[in-house]
Amino acid sequence: MPRLALPDDSTLHVALVFPMQGPAGIFGPTCELCAQLAVEEVNRAGGVLGRELRLIPVDGGAHPERVAAEVESLVSLGLVQGVTGWHISSVRQALAPRIAHRVPYVYTALYEGGETTEGVFLTSETPANQLQPAMRLLTREQRVRRWHIVGNDYVWPRQTARAARRYATDGGSRIAGETYLPLGTHDFADVLRRIEQSGADAVLMLLVGNDAVRFNRAFAASGLDQRCLRLSTLMDENMLLASGAGATRGLFSTAGFFASMITPENLDFHGQYARRFGIDAPQLGSLGESCYEGVLLLAALIAQARTLDVRAIGAGADAVSYEGPRGLMRLRRRHVSQRIYLAEAHALEFTVVAEL
Repeated sequence: MPRLALPDDSTLHVALVFPMQGPAGIFGPTCELCAQLAVEEVNRAGGVLGRELRLIPVDGGAHPERVAAEVESLVSLGLVQGVTGWHISSVRQALAPRIAHRVPYVYTALYEGGETTEGVFLTSETPANQLQPAMRLLTREQRVRRWHIVGNDYVWPRQTARAARRYATDGGSRIAGETYLPLGTHDFADVLRRIEQSGADAVLMLLVGNDAVRFNRAFAASGLDQRCLRLSTLMDENMLLASGAGATRGLFSTAGFFASMITPENLDFHGQYARRFGIDAPQLGSLGESCYEGVLLLAALIAQARTLDVRAIGAGADAVSYEGPRGLMRLRRRHVSQRIYLAEAHALEFTVVAEL
């Protein structure tokens, strides 16, 4: 646990839970910097309830129970008054029951849907608004008939795959095979053979961070990219760069934000990020941007309620909005309402091809 000063009335501490290790560690640095950028913006505007906002980093890449115990300790000692960040669903499921009824918790990762714990607020995508329309469009436009699902073996890929089976049937395609792999997998030879034998013409990738990077490289090296497209619901620009230009042919991603989107808000976001952290800072992407929004939403929730009381914050949540790199965002039933896009990789950049 980081060394902390005792709380006082001049500061409001927030635990930023983001991956510092493991497969998701690849985008940890941009998550931290984007969150810090948002904190500085909030503080320039007067802070939260007149208090300066400060982040307490917590390694969300550790074992879920360890992460939950660390954050619970911070909350119990009164050292943090809120929680936000990007971390996998296994961490959220361990963490939410311990702290969400005590401090506001803004979860910024795309997830499998269905989170109803009081005190949890969510900024990112779910399968119904992200995956379903993407599968429908690719089935129609790319004539996809047979999908093979490749995912890590935990709750988000498993639950998303369950939804994907239904989406495939409804859209006129089918699931030809499913393979689930431990986090941290390096050898994809067996799954590549399964994909080829299944006759799939599309792969639904539900892999995290460096696992997806290694899969992309192996997929291209096998030659499967010549006849089989890939769709990922978790593929940010850092992962694209790490995959390499030779491994991104036929790769599609669906998300609520892409760094390449040309809007006034996004251009301003890029400018702020570059001025603050320099041109050599980690690549901006959807996962880092989500942490920026997580801080903004947490500040807006507390400001709207004018209190740190979780019940009061929840009661007024549907009246909350904030301005971010995606424009004006509003809460509905504790989830942010958002536009979703489909993008295709061209070498090392994403090009948005449709709003879903």
